[in-house]
Amino acid sequence: MMNGRRERMGFTHFDEKGKAVMVDVSDKKETAREAVAQGRIFVNREVFQAIRAGTAAKGDVLGVATTAGIMGAKRTSELIPMCHILPITTCSVNFEQEPVHCSVLCTCTVKLTGKTGVEMEALTGVSVALLTVYDMCKAMDKTMEIGEICLVKKTGGKSGDVHNEVRRAGAEKEIKIL
Repeated sequence: MMNGRRERMGFTHFDEKGKAVMVDVSDKKETAREAVAQGRIFVNREVFQAIRAGTAAKGDVLGVATTAGIMGAKRTSELIPMCHILPITTCSVNFEQEPVHCSVLCTCTVKLTGKTGVEMEALTGVSVALLTVYDMCKAMDKTMEIGEICLVKKTGGKSGDVHNEVRRAGAEKEIKIL
């Protein structure tokens, strides 16, 4: 009974008794998979200028955040209980500075050939990268806002390709001025 209900609802991380389990991917085919996630941090003008000029007291904010995002993606299975340990073949973290909105957009792309997808790795990479920006700049602004974290696209696997029309809420966000 529970199994039928679980399948109808789309939940795969529960057994027939409702107990949490890691999904069994033993019988799945290996396919090329890619996931892209994005998120954004809104900062005050002082922080934005320090990031842009590379003058933040803790150093190269986006350089350190890039490394942190990649490390976060690689360690996703240690943070999210039911995630598989995956042999990621590539991971990139990129930033786009948005001066009009005093924000920084982060994009994380993760790829592998395997039996399960890398959506959680891409989302974790973005999250850790943005948290690192916050950590490195919090002495200048404790009111920074992290948000708009979402999966932009994923390819490969049984469920096929997914493309998410990203809403650019930053366009409506009020600029924070000191």
